[in-house]
Amino acid sequence: MLKLSDFAAVIFDMDGLVLDTEPTYFIAWQRAAKAMGYTLSDAFFRSLSGLHYQAVEQKLRTECGADFDLQTFNRLSGACWHEHVNAHGINTRPGFTELLAFIIELQIPYCLATNSSAVNAYECLELAGIADVFATIISRDDVPCGKPEPDIFLKAASVLDVPIGRCLVLEDSHAGIVAASRAGAYSVLVPSTAPVEPLAVALCDLMAADLAQLIAR
Repeated sequence: MLKLSDFAAVIFDMDGLVLDTEPTYFIAWQRAAKAMGYTLSDAFFRSLSGLHYQAVEQKLRTECGADFDLQTFNRLSGACWHEHVNAHGINTRPGFTELLAFIIELQIPYCLATNSSAVNAYECLELAGIADVFATIISRDDVPCGKPEPDIFLKAASVLDVPIGRCLVLEDSHAGIVAASRAGAYSVLVPSTAPVEPLAVALCDLMAADLAQLIAR
């Protein structure tokens, strides 16, 4: 059984792990694509899970053609996203509040490490009502390469002043698990979408249904 007390730090992903943002992105992307005359499958949007924005844009170009108007897509999807979250807010994922309280009780250092830009990360945390929860946030802005490269997790370990091999990384996506594996961290996969990528299952050290399952006294 996983014991949190065995680790020197815990590193949380944001989208799909702490925050239930991914459905909000999927809704916005679908609406923007439809407005531009494109029909993109749910499976395609699930394949974007955990990727940084440059990788998302490259996959859109590959799927829709080199002449796909990314500027218009970004403008429309941004407007759709803000309309949706301003109306409905953003929820935290099941078990997050309980797990965080347990980590704080154990006095284990923790931080957020996200492929999102800092501006987007802070906005999402604010909309979810947890803007003050993470004293340390490592974003895509802080490193040369986003996930699936290991840079974000290596930076997080460095900022926390803990060897990456003693860090527990909590992730929901294939890209995040690949990054954690490349970094040399112990990784737990808590999937946010189905079906679960088999390679992510093979790479992670443990898979859990939700974050509350990681609480063991």
